[in-house]
Amino acid sequence: MKSQVRGGTRWKRFAVVMVPSVVATAAVGVGLAQGALAASFAVSGQEFKVKAERLDGTGFAQYGGVDMGYANIKEGDQLVPRPVAISTFRDAKITNMCQSVVTPDVPVFGKITLKLTAGTDPKSEAQRVHATNLYLDVTDLDANAEFKNIDIGMAAKDTAQGKPFGKGPAVKDEKINQNGFAQQAETAVLTDVEQKAWATTAGTFKLPGLSMRLHKGDGPKVECY
Repeated sequence: MKSQVRGGTRWKRFAVVMVPSVVATAAVGVGLAQGALAASFAVSGQEFKVKAERLDGTGFAQYGGVDMGYANIKEGDQLVPRPVAISTFRDAKITNMCQSVVTPDVPVFGKITLKLTAGTDPKSEAQRVHATNLYLDVTDLDANAEFKNIDIGMAAKDTAQGKPFGKGPAVKDEKINQNGFAQQAETAVLTDVEQKAWATTAGTFKLPGLSMRLHKGDGPKVECY
């Protein structure tokens, strides 16, 4: 079986949030805040930061993969493979979430950071960010983690019948490296989360209390961390 490859032209097609197109980002962000969007969307194209006070997830699985994304290089935009740890949740509720992405070389302004926050009221369950069939293509992760009924091992044992590994969302058109490392758990609780990722997809993503701001420059003072 071939190693999993995520991306290709579909990332370009779905890249509507947290990318240099500010107009598209604003439109989609408002729609999500109002609960108007239920279709899948993606955050892709460049590495971005995510910070959260707490994530409560069910149906968790994690395995290695490759994200194919477009990169600006001297010869022009080209698809570049990037190794990632793919974390999936069938259902996730997030408290005090922040996402930020830096757009470099903006004419006149230089670097511009787009920062999005949501779910900032930890006392209200209805005000938490809620995602279903959530995928995160992660390159760096720092957090405190607690898992229930965790199963760690080689992905091969769950792909013998051609089925995707784990208890996360099923993906019929993708395959996992059967010799790769993987883990799964019934539930996962992550606190004090700081991570970098290349892509995010979700079946639904509701962002109560959405706030989006543009800041000049980059770094901890304007990004999520």
